[in-house]
Amino acid sequence: MPVKPGRRVGVVAGLYSAAPRGGRHPFVTHAVESLTLDLAGIVGERHAGATRKAGPREPWLPRGALLRNDRQVSALCPAELSAVAAKLDIPHLAPEWLGGNLLIAGLDGFSRIAPGSRLAFGGPWGGKGRFDGGAVLRVEGYNFPCRQAGRAVADAAGRADLELAFVKEAAALRGLVLSVDLAGPIMIGDPVVLLPPIVPKERVA
Repeated sequence: MPVKPGRRVGVVAGLYSAAPRGGRHPFVTHAVESLTLDLAGIVGERHAGATRKAGPREPWLPRGALLRNDRQVSALCPAELSAVAAKLDIPHLAPEWLGGNLLIAGLDGFSRIAPGSRLAFGGPWGGKGRFDGGAVLRVEGYNFPCRQAGRAVADAAGRADLELAFVKEAAALRGLVLSVDLAGPIMIGDPVVLLPPIVPKERVA
């Protein structure tokens, strides 16, 4: 069941970017002090763009069909990463290994936040009145664990068995994918206000 979000507040605990580059795991990110987002995603990041190509996640579509990019940003939760690390019997699970862009603490049930919710970053508004912060991101959905991330975890931890084990143990704890609603900056330490999806109220007969 998706978490029914109220006006809850978390905090940005880490920021990461994957600049266009090669290597065995090109999606792996590195820590940065801040991120600048435009409507295509994180400026200069390899996942940025208004569109993306259909792949294994859309088996009903022709491979390579052009889609709206609903995977501009990847967000993770430190409590969930710790839970997965414990299941894998490793000391820690770094957000960078999974290609994470945002590490957000303080929002319970992070991976179950409902699609259509918004995460509003920065500003002292606290979810009341008009937003006065930096960027606003839309939750597109849960980010299913895959063997690509499992291979990166296995390489980083030096254990080949983790490639498949990660896919199993990270189920329901892999974080979220998001798109940009409002462009702006995000800084470490920014408050993160969770806003519920806007749904019509039932009309009483």
